[in-house]
Amino acid sequence: MAQDHFDVLIVGAGLSGIGAGYHLQTKCPTKSYVILEGRDCIGGTWDLFRYPGVRSDSDMFTLGYSFKPWTDPKAIADGAQILSYVRETAAENGIEKHIRFHHRVKRAAWSTSDARWTVEAERITGEGVARTVRFTCNFLFMCSGYYKYEAGYTPEFPGVADFAGRIVHPQKWTDDIDCAGKRVVVIGSGATAVTLVPELAKTAAQVTMLQRSPTYVVSRPAQDPVANKLRRNLPTRLAYHLIRWRNVMWGMFFFQLSRRRPAKVKELVLKGVQMALGPDYDVATHFTPRYNPWDQRLCLVPDGDLFKAIREQRASVVTKEIDTFTHDGIRLKDGSELAADIIVTATGLVLQVVGGLDISVDGRAVDFANTLTYKGMMYADVPNMASAFGYTNASWTLKCDLTCEYVCRLINYMDRRNFRQCMPHNDDPTITAQPSLDFTSGYVQRSVAKMPKQGSKRPWRLYQNYALDIVSLRFGRIDDGVMQYS
Repeated sequence: MAQDHFDVLIVGAGLSGIGAGYHLQTKCPTKSYVILEGRDCIGGTWDLFRYPGVRSDSDMFTLGYSFKPWTDPKAIADGAQILSYVRETAAENGIEKHIRFHHRVKRAAWSTSDARWTVEAERITGEGVARTVRFTCNFLFMCSGYYKYEAGYTPEFPGVADFAGRIVHPQKWTDDIDCAGKRVVVIGSGATAVTLVPELAKTAAQVTMLQRSPTYVVSRPAQDPVANKLRRNLPTRLAYHLIRWRNVMWGMFFFQLSRRRPAKVKELVLKGVQMALGPDYDVATHFTPRYNPWDQRLCLVPDGDLFKAIREQRASVVTKEIDTFTHDGIRLKDGSELAADIIVTATGLVLQVVGGLDISVDGRAVDFANTLTYKGMMYADVPNMASAFGYTNASWTLKCDLTCEYVCRLINYMDRRNFRQCMPHNDDPTITAQPSLDFTSGYVQRSVAKMPKQGSKRPWRLYQNYALDIVSLRFGRIDDGVMQYS
């Protein structure tokens, strides 16, 4: 079987993959690369999710690429705007011609003697027939996201077969789902639920957000008036980077404050919710979580749209546990019932490592659950491979941009010294393994045992801190004594 060879093979043509393509062709212009994408189009998450109101939960000045200013007045952008931005980036920079669609990567095997990866992908032909195709590359760059695209997470609810209406997970939303005039129950309290509820409430007869426990919800203007003023009066790139850094610094300050003075931040957040919903609303029951701020990701609501829908009685929140689904809706454990025509299970994602690929090194299968991450992007004893994985406490793209820069530095360093292989290796016996994600969210806790581990100190430690990562990834030494070259 003929095999195409590339210097770098990127998996995934979403936000991270298109960014990786740009950085590679800009900073490593002599390197050949290909992007393999399992679906039929560019966009990843922003094309996959089609549910009503889908939008960013970070501002676009930090979710946008470092090299392409976000120019729309809306700082909290909807999915279609983000998708257009990603596709525009690909088109402007000629990245499209490097993408091979309908190529679902299944496995990758590293050979030390050849200093290359052999990557197998399933290619879906026009007739729907799948055939295996192989590629070889010197460096494998995983930009396939952090969750399973095939299906989201849905708990096993009793009585599901009895329900007469339609049940849908937001990850599987289709155009034929019409909620106008219907009674809708949205199960969940995370970012997807707080996005869906106010959007569905525009046309539905009744929308109920049914949550087992509350989440911290913070209102923020969809448009940033200071940012828009700066953009009117300064050159585009200068304004973009000033706004970006302001937002980064504010985000870091708020996160650190949450960790150091959680009671104070909790008081501030809840005071904002009470002001938005009025003095008589039961904030203690419906919007006061059992955990501290930033033990889980905060939910952002642009222009307080969720609170407005609740105030206007187009939406309501019920904080109770489910007993069973019934013919007409959901019965709760206190005996009360919620009538529904449509039930939306906004119950989370299924996390997976490196897109669920089977990875082997010289015939040895890599068990990522027992592998340390190096600088949050590479893996101990896995050569010439990196993953783009964003921040949990800030915009995804901030870390992915830095990861792409570092990978390009690494490739150029190896070229200058005629190295063929780079591999992080831990020989410090004092380093202990810890969970890579310090989050109490359900989707994290369900999968954390399968995820790679972080170490107790640098460079194996994840700091979730953009400023520290700039120092480490943009300016830190490439030959740090931990990365082994040959």
